[in-house]
Amino acid sequence: MKHLHDEHPTVAGVRVVYADLDGTILGPGGSLFAGAGEGATLAAAEALAALHQRGIRLVVMSGRNVEELAEPARVLGASAFVAELGAVLVEGRPPDRTIVRHFGGFPGDGSPARAIHRCGAAGFLLERYPGLLAPMSRETEATVMFRGLVDAAEATRALAEAGYDWLELHDNGRLRRRYADLDLDQVRVYHLLPRGVSKASAVRMHRERRAIEPHEAIAVGDSPADLEVAGEVGAFFLVSNGLESVADVGPWPANAYVTEAERGEGFAEVVRFILGRLRSPQDPADT
Repeated sequence: MKHLHDEHPTVAGVRVVYADLDGTILGPGGSLFAGAGEGATLAAAEALAALHQRGIRLVVMSGRNVEELAEPARVLGASAFVAELGAVLVEGRPPDRTIVRHFGGFPGDGSPARAIHRCGAAGFLLERYPGLLAPMSRETEATVMFRGLVDAAEATRALAEAGYDWLELHDNGRLRRRYADLDLDQVRVYHLLPRGVSKASAVRMHRERRAIEPHEAIAVGDSPADLEVAGEVGAFFLVSNGLESVADVGPWPANAYVTEAERGEGFAEVVRFILGRLRSPQDPADT
């Protein structure tokens, strides 16, 4: 595990930053201005302004659905956003926005989310993990969401053995609140998705559509689902509040680094780092 303050990854040609939303850009309560404890911070807002001033694209990634994500993405100035953990890529803004759907191994037409419920896969997981999983009610196209505490890789293997081999369970990080219906030390959010759908697959799709090479991109996040993006970018940065989330993930990607700060302040740490290594417009090499 490499720490950003001890290492110097090569990020000189960055054109786009792929960033998770909740727990990465946004602090506790989903606020852009929430800092550690009960404090407030401008760090993430100032970092976003600095990115825009330098002409670097921001692409927001989230497990939220399109309608939940559209307004935060607009307010943050994102040129595109990834919804439903990679199933939907949205570029631009209404009325000219483009929506690209990627449903991976979904074997039919229509909504994968409805098919997941109809085929019994969601019920299978709830029966297999009583007291460890609970459903989350969201309007989605491709994913069925749960909260609880399970081994996502083991659950995916169990799904395959039960005949649901077109599906995978993804861990999208820790929820900070407690739930009366789950007697657990921590609660995480999970997405049941068609195989091959992930934030990483959406990042690849966006890069290819925009002719962006991996070394021209970085990603920032706080969960195992975010860490998967490391293979699609030049460098990946985990904000330090995500360390617990990825404790059991291995091996650690060679191009992954941990920030010293948490959440929005960790995001700002990454932005300061990459901007400090970009050539100034006045650099003699550009003249």
